[in-house]
Formats: sequence, structure tokens, C-alpha cells
Amino acid sequence: MRSFHCICALLLTVALAAPASAQQPVASPDSAAFTIFVRALPVGNEQIALTRNAEGWSIVSSGRIGVPIDVIARRVEVRYTQDWRPRDMTIDATVRGTPQSIHTVVEGTAAKTDFTTNAQPGQKTDQIDPAAILIVPTPFFGPYEALAQRLKTATAGSEIPLYNAPISSFAARIGETSTQQIQTTGRLINAKRTRVTLQTPTAPLDADIWTDENGRMIRLSIPSQSLEVVRDDVAAVSSRSVVIARPNDQAIKIPSNGFTLVGTMSQPASAPGATAGKPTQTPTAKLPAVVLVGGSGPTDRDGVAYGIPILGELAGAIADAGFIVVRYDKRGIGQSGGRAEAAGLADYAEDVIATVKMLSDRKDVDPKRIAVVGHSEGGSVALIAAAKDKHIAAVGLLATPGVPGTDIVLAQQKRLLDRSTMSADEKQAKIDQQKQIHQAVISGKGLDQLPPEVRRAVDNAEFQSILITDPAKVMPDVKKPVLILQPVLDTQVEPANADKLDTLAKQRKNAPPVETIKVPGVNHLLAAATTGEIEEYSRIPEKHVSPAVTQALVAWLRKAF
Repeated sequence: MRSFHCICALLLTVALAAPASAQQPVASPDSAAFTIFVRALPVGNEQIALTRNAEGWSIVSSGRIGVPIDVIARRVEVRYTQDWRPRDMTIDATVRGTPQSIHTVVEGTAAKTDFTTNAQPGQKTDQIDPAAILIVPTPFFGPYEALAQRLKTATAGSEIPLYNAPISSFAARIGETSTQQIQTTGRLINAKRTRVTLQTPTAPLDADIWTDENGRMIRLSIPSQSLEVVRDDVAAVSSRSVVIARPNDQAIKIPSNGFTLVGTMSQPASAPGATAGKPTQTPTAKLPAVVLVGGSGPTDRDGVAYGIPILGELAGAIADAGFIVVRYDKRGIGQSGGRAEAAGLADYAEDVIATVKMLSDRKDVDPKRIAVVGHSEGGSVALIAAAKDKHIAAVGLLATPGVPGTDIVLAQQKRLLDRSTMSADEKQAKIDQQKQIHQAVISGKGLDQLPPEVRRAVDNAEFQSILITDPAKVMPDVKKPVLILQPVLDTQVEPANADKLDTLAKQRKNAPPVETIKVPGVNHLLAAATTGEIEEYSRIPEKHVSPAVTQALVAWLRKAF
């Protein structure tokens, strides 16, 4: 039989970028647009439509993948009966400039195919399973919509027959299934993720298929080939996986300085009007509120680190205690607007202040009882905000630096060097190099002398502001109660930082109340740990914030208000 470009061989050589001139397929009202990624880079696109009529189901797709594969599918159509028995398949495509066509008709167990490749016609008849799903020998994925539909009723351990016309038959073995919520700009998708093993004649191929509530495919992933086929609403930077949620959580928008932050508001189950998806009605009593502030880097509203949704779990515990809680995607991250690359800690503090204002304007919030609680770098941001905004009634600092950022970075480096096998001279050279980096970042002089990869990592507003932020200069202006909660096993912000903060807080003029709590057996992620070292993070069995942390935080909030 003449050679066909099968999916397995073809995907391994997909281009790293589609040409700029690649035409986007035209969408129809019942279709969905998909982007094809290889190694996280977009290489092509496909438009897929699934329709149903009196005769059965029809899947029609078209698309293009760029050079060197250079495949154009003008039309791929697969038709099934009402109960998903295959009827026929038609392909009109061009592979590297050469037209290809395939037309397969299924009658019972016989699949007869007429094809043309390299201008040469041919025929082939195969015996197949009469319930087989028809897939195509080119890297387009519309036909997998039929497999997605069959997954609605498939059970783990079962097999679904596939026919890669006109090459071979094999089965898809169904693995475990899990659920996942995906928030897009348009709606919340209750997705199902199913592990599938494609038992191809050459070698098994593990894949994951995500489907929505209607069984429509929203994502296909083949990790061994670094392949992702993702529906555009899910692929958008504004979409996010909801890793933790309460039944009455509400999406909120927060006007900030020229852009909008997007986040989640959690409420007590007993709050008036606290029904999922419905705005809170005018309450009989106003509730206290808490704004949560995440740590460094691209932190979204859940604050997930090593599988632990730090902010999400804090929000749930605080809401259960009777507070309204807001957490949001950091500016430029997730669904929030703004530019992260130009933002320092003072800018992030302005976002906190904007969130406090939004809460103070709500009818269900007591504007005199709004606290801000920050974790790690978020504690520094919370402290800056509390020094600026009189509407913040209390501030909680969780695993927060008590010394300038330069000292924190050098302490973290020293801990790593002490655990290394380097000589004393090598360690000192590393410390001197780090100090040189700090001086260049703070002064703006000598950045061009840094290695390019180092400069890319440190030449930004956030890192510069971390280095120059000194809590000793901020704390005197914080005229409100302060909580300092320090994990004893924290190796990133060591416990001595809590002592420094405690001293600074108590030295304030007419010092408001300060409470310092050290929680044993807990690491920087606020999770129960054995050593607290960074290399232990991925091995922590319980991916949860420790109840000792949430209980102490809630007790302080109740006392503060």
C-alpha cells in the first residue's frame, strides 16, 4: 500500500511555528476554533464543527499546520449514525504541496477506501469493528470529537475501537477520569479529564482528553510528543483552572489604576443572599472583610505553590469564620489586566488599596472592619498598603520578611551554599557575585556586565523593589493592629524575621496591638512539613495549609474586630 502520513510519525516533526501568512479557518455557528501547540508554541489551527440531524452525527473540520509539515486540510468530514456507528469519511488535503484525498465507506465490518496520494489512485478494503471511531492519517483532530462523545459513557478499563483509515485498526484503552473547573471569560466549564492509551501498532501512546458538560472536546494532550490541541476559549491567557472553590463563590472585578483586577469573593454560608452566582442582597448586618495578597512571581487568586492552593484555602477558612474574603489574580496574571513586568511592590500595594475601596463601597461590608493579610512577599505588599490607607483596619503578615530584601536574598543564598559541597572560596565568590548583582539592580549601573540570563531574571521592577524594601521604614506608619505569623520550619523567610517584625511593631509610637505567633512543624508554604527545606516541597503528602495556621489567623481576626 502507498505511504500515508500517519499521526504518530507526523506529530514528531511538527513545525515550531506556523507561518504568519497561514490563513485561519472560517468558523460556522456550531463550530469551535482550536490551536495546535508543540512544545508550548503554536504551530497550527483547526476549526471543528459537530452537528446532528435525522441521519445521525457529522464532524467537519478544516485547518492548517505550518512548515516543514505544511499540511492544509480543506475539509475533513466524518459521519456516524445516531448511535455513533461509522458511516463514511472524506478528506481533502494538501501535504507539502501534494494533494491527497481519502474517501472511506463503512458497511458492517467492511471499510472500503478510495484514495489518491502523489497523484496515484488506489483502493483498500479492511475488516474493522462495526463500532469503530474513524480517525485520519493527517495531524488534524476534528475526528477525535467522536471519541470525546463516546467517553461520556466509557468506563475505566474498557476499550474503544479506532480505525486509522486506510492504515490500521487499534484500540483506545480508557483510564482514570477526574473533574476540573475551568473559568473562561465567558463561563465556568465543568470539565472532565480522561486518561486514554492509544494502542497503536508501533507503540502505546498516552493521551489526556478534556471534555465539557456536553461531551465536546476542549483539549487533547499527548505529553510524549509535547502536543496540545486546545479550544481557543480554554487556551486564552484569560482562562484559568479553578483548583478550589466554595459553593457561594462569586467572580468580582476590581477597578484599579487604568485596568481591572479579576478575582473571587468568598462569603460565609449564612451571609444574606450568599447564593452561587447571585449578588449579595442588602444585609441585616454588615460583615467584616479580608483581602488576601499572594507572594512573588505570577501568582493567581488561588496562590497555588507545589500543589497547595494557599490563598484559596485561607479564603475558605476565613469565610467559614464569618468574614467576606477577596483574593485576586495579580496584575497581568490570569484574568487581571495591567502589566506585571513594570510593577513593583508599591504598585501591587495600590492594587490592594483599590480592592479595599471596592469592599468599603459594598453594602454588605463594614468599612471599619477590613483587614489585609499577605503571605511572603504579599506580606510586604500588605504592610506598604496598610501604611498608606487608613481604611485598612488590621494587617496580617504570614511568613513575611522582617529585614531588607537584600538581606533576605543573601540569607537564602547562604542556606543553599551551606548545604552544598563547594569550597569556602567558591562559596565566598558566589556571595560576592550576588552582592554585585544587587548593586547593579539597585543603582542601574553595571547591568550590561551581568550574564544575559542573569540580567533577564533580575532586571525588572519587582525584583528591584524587593531589594530596596525595608520594613523598618514602613512599619512606623502602620497605625493599626498587626499579626505576625511565622512558620517555625520556614527556610525561605527564617523565623528570626518574625522577631525583627515584632520589635519594629512594638517600637511604633503609641503602638497598636501586635501579636506574634510561631507555628511549629510548618514550612514557608504554610503546610505541615518535616524539614522545611525547598527540596521537600514536592514530597509533602498533605497538599493543604495547616489547620494550625488557619485557626491562629481566624482567632486573631476575631480578636482584632
